[in-house]
Amino acid sequence: MRASILCGALSLLSLHCSSSPTDGNDPPDTGGAGGSGGSNGATGDPSRLVGAFQVRSLPAADGAEAAGSTSVLGKIYDGPTPAAIVWEVQAEEGSCQLLTPRVPFCNEPCGGSAVCVEDDTCQAYPTAHSAGSVTVTGLNLESGEASVVMTPTANNYQPPAGVKLLYPPADEGAVVRFEASGDYFGAFTLEAKGVSPLELLNDTIPLDSGKPLQLDWTPPGQAGISTVHVKLDISHHGGTKGMIECAADDTGSLEVPASLVTELLNLGVAGFPTVIVTRKSVGSTTIAPGRVEVVVSSQVERSVEIAGLTSCNDTSQCPEGQTCQSDLTCK
Repeated sequence: MRASILCGALSLLSLHCSSSPTDGNDPPDTGGAGGSGGSNGATGDPSRLVGAFQVRSLPAADGAEAAGSTSVLGKIYDGPTPAAIVWEVQAEEGSCQLLTPRVPFCNEPCGGSAVCVEDDTCQAYPTAHSAGSVTVTGLNLESGEASVVMTPTANNYQPPAGVKLLYPPADEGAVVRFEASGDYFGAFTLEAKGVSPLELLNDTIPLDSGKPLQLDWTPPGQAGISTVHVKLDISHHGGTKGMIECAADDTGSLEVPASLVTELLNLGVAGFPTVIVTRKSVGSTTIAPGRVEVVVSSQVERSVEIAGLTSCNDTSQCPEGQTCQSDLTCK
């Protein structure tokens, strides 16, 4: 399936999914090695996302014999990661928003260590640091063990080589706990609950101007644990012109309003449009630089059908008389 540029639910190694730049120009107070500044109850700004641990599962491809895939990753920075693209809300209805991108311009180049986050405003990239060893409990490990300890490699966290997770990686409702022993950042604890694998029930996902987009999935076994997030991007192979994001209760269905669908289509399309639907359980704590999250998720990405659009990788896939364009559409 074609990769999407959607931020989605947090990228572990690039925490820049906000629609507006964060104020990350002041040097953060990290509290030092093992200091109280990195522990729960610190006075950091919870609106500044500085790190995340993710327990992510993806279903197997249609027709595949193997179970779905799982991963656990994490990284923590000493400040928010700047974003070179600002996503602005153009319209909003119900639980959904239509967002369009804006690229700020800086007369003076920001250089390789910073990003232009607003006109003539540069923001420096933060630096990743260690929080010591992280003990994770609540995961379904192939070995049957109750916990796994992750030590940072180049300040990246993931399970040691040879440790394998079952699918799904955590039972629905089970507490998944991350306990950091403390190092450059002080000790902290994060918790979220396991979620059931997301099963999208739509056989096809047609997108038509003037009509809402109806998405249906199997409801969770336990209410109140998770939410569902939708990202609809139909132009990413041509330079994203806009996207729809929704955050809703995990009830088993969501209707993306017709008005937003129409506006998105009017912005333009490109080849291989997709929708990403993610079931999430999120927990967080605040350390001195800002907020650290744990996200337990199950994600499904599906192709979107748009009348008159034929996607292609080369001209042989196009109708007679048409050629494959740089945006992967036949014209």
